[in-house]
Amino acid sequence: MSNRNNPQNKQAARERLRAERERQAKKDKTRRQLVVAGSIVVVLAIAGGIGVAVSNMNDGGSGKGEWAAVAKKDLVKPANTTGDNGNEIVIGDPKAKETLTVYEDVRCPVCAMFEQNSGEQLRKDVKDGRYKVRFVMVNFIDDGPAGGTGSKNAVSALGAALNVGPEAFVEYKEALYSKQNHPDEQNDAYSDDKKLIEVAQQVPALKGNKDFEKNVTDRTYAKWGLEMGKLFGKNGINGTPTLLHGDKKLTSPGTQNPPIAKEDFASVIDKEFGPKK
Repeated sequence: MSNRNNPQNKQAARERLRAERERQAKKDKTRRQLVVAGSIVVVLAIAGGIGVAVSNMNDGGSGKGEWAAVAKKDLVKPANTTGDNGNEIVIGDPKAKETLTVYEDVRCPVCAMFEQNSGEQLRKDVKDGRYKVRFVMVNFIDDGPAGGTGSKNAVSALGAALNVGPEAFVEYKEALYSKQNHPDEQNDAYSDDKKLIEVAQQVPALKGNKDFEKNVTDRTYAKWGLEMGKLFGKNGINGTPTLLHGDKKLTSPGTQNPPIAKEDFASVIDKEFGPKK
């Protein structure tokens, strides 16, 4: 006689059903959050474009203030860059056949979500030589309704980290996007050099590094950061994060949104680059 219907088995079945419902509910909640996040990408891009237009109307297109003065300075490129104006930041094994291009704005909340969810997998893939990554750090949020200079200032600081070394750049970017440090989009915390240096103390190569700190406070790589920011809006790039393989934009299946969740990112990367060997 079967004992499938005894009390112990019934209880075990109920527990499995409850656990499955909880997993599905969590998955559905995450997916809803990411759909909203994907919408934010578009909103931020539109807002950024409006902000640029308003800014140009207000100052005749010439620009004013500290960052307008920065634009007139000589270009100083960080070490470990290539390309026109040093706008190629390529991390990983140069022999890797494939390149993933990632556009990010340091103030972007969706970029922070992407880094917190899928950044670890991306960094592991790079370490394993699956592909190399070209990071394009832009600053369109500063020109949107929120205003501020935090994106530009943080990219300048990332340039100072890159000048120390590629690993310092990657670790510093991870720290800037972390839940512990990343400010609300409306909070222009990264416009403060002290905040940027405070976050840098979490990166071994930057902790107490006086040359790095001087480059941050002197904004040595600020003009470089502005030149990097000019890449936003070109080749159909109108939101962050944006992931490209060649000219192909990588998105979650059935959407125009970037693959932010860890599972989505892994699935999209496996489809594009083939399963891990």
